[in-house]
Amino acid sequence: MGTPYDRIARVPGFVITSTDVGDGVKMEPAQASGIYGSGGQDISPQLSWRDYPAETKSFVVTVYDPTAPTGSGFWHWAVADIPALVNDLPTNAGVEGARMPGRGWQLANDARLRRYVGAAPEPGSGRHDYFIGVHAVDVASLGADHDCTPAFLGFALGVHTLARAVMTPFYELGPTTSAVA
Repeated sequence: MGTPYDRIARVPGFVITSTDVGDGVKMEPAQASGIYGSGGQDISPQLSWRDYPAETKSFVVTVYDPTAPTGSGFWHWAVADIPALVNDLPTNAGVEGARMPGRGWQLANDARLRRYVGAAPEPGSGRHDYFIGVHAVDVASLGADHDCTPAFLGFALGVHTLARAVMTPFYELGPTTSAVA
């Protein structure tokens, strides 16, 4: 089974792990959204990666929900230009104003916030899969404008991605759970 990232480029894989989320495992409330009323804390998960290509010059990290009811999904987090010497991000690295390693920087997500925004499905909308991708890139910087969107960043990834690691935790709110506006 593929991922939405395959539309950017079909590339070999490598290994991603986390102490906070798991592939096919429901996210904890810490990784859900408090900003959007899902009872969470908007804490980005710890991520580590290994076995990526030796020619990797930088990484991009993204979190995407393709089933958000927008017609285009929802980008929860994107970090570009992480140096190739870095192979992990700690828990809560995605707070607003956080200093990323080296030349790394956080893009504004679909909420126009330069931070991680946690899972926020509508109550009763069922399971939402959150595709966490670490993209190994063949250049030290994608040269993206710091005002670009994560979707636009995908264009640059299309020609510069060497390999990708993907983990897909999920989140859902039952029909009786009430979200706060």
